[in-house]
Amino acid sequence: MTTVNTTLTDLAARARASRERPAYGHDALITCDRLVRVFTTDGTEVQALQGLDLLVREGELMALVGASGSGKSTLMNILAGLDTPTAGAARVAGRDLMTMTARDRLAYRRTTVGFVWQQTSRNLLPYLTAAQNIALPMQLTGKGSGPRSRKARRGQTERALHLLELLEIPDCRDRRPHQMSGGQQQRAAIAVALANEPAVLLADEPTGELDSHTAEQVFAAFRTANQQLGTTVVIVTHDQAVAHEVRRTVAIRDGRTSTEVLRRSEVDEATGRERVVAREYAMLDRAGRLQLPAEYTETLGMRDRVALELEADHIAVRPDDGDHG
Repeated sequence: MTTVNTTLTDLAARARASRERPAYGHDALITCDRLVRVFTTDGTEVQALQGLDLLVREGELMALVGASGSGKSTLMNILAGLDTPTAGAARVAGRDLMTMTARDRLAYRRTTVGFVWQQTSRNLLPYLTAAQNIALPMQLTGKGSGPRSRKARRGQTERALHLLELLEIPDCRDRRPHQMSGGQQQRAAIAVALANEPAVLLADEPTGELDSHTAEQVFAAFRTANQQLGTTVVIVTHDQAVAHEVRRTVAIRDGRTSTEVLRRSEVDEATGRERVVAREYAMLDRAGRLQLPAEYTETLGMRDRVALELEADHIAVRPDDGDHG
């Protein structure tokens, strides 16, 4: 009887500790918890996301990288409210993306997140000037109606001009998209995405159609939005120059986060100069799964299964030795 009572006490203590433990991602601005997205094509199911976990803190400027088909664009579409997860949980700025109605999603896209596409033609209406494009999202939220509409419109114009100035394209105020360069169009698109002061700015390959010099200017605009406006910025990119400029780069492979590179500044003791040091980590998801880098497994000939050994302060991962008794 004593053993049974002790077991029940232990179970109760564990249950109580579990209830008292903060929920996963409780202090993150973006939380993806075992996120799944399944598409059906010609009767065949394709898992674009396979239990993906991701936390993004408020104020971060980060990059998502991965090969085509890895799931990164699917993830961005979900975070932007353009797609719905099949299973798991996704929250952005306190909004539950699993339970939102169509009307909720529309309001979410207008006020909580801003989005910048790779194709400049998708970001701006061709018959409006840059200032008019930026003012449009504010008008769509209803801020320009009612007895104070004249004052509201003046405020919209002032914010549009402020954003154009902030992103260093004030001379584009009265230009339509065809009168602007590709880099100017993308910076105007960033201004449009920032118009309603979103908590998160998302961008899918925003420098993909630009040369390296212009891409640097566009990335500088994202950095300005992050540093001066406090906007959290998540960029999907193939551009290694962009990926190396952010403090955190998360790689997605086969629908799950696989590795993460964190960069920090430190002072070289020998020269006294500041330098950026990068360190790569493998990601351990909520289910305990770990994706080992391909160059590691190929070098050691690891296939199908590996041997694990628990040491005092680490876990050793070794190739299968073939001895199965």
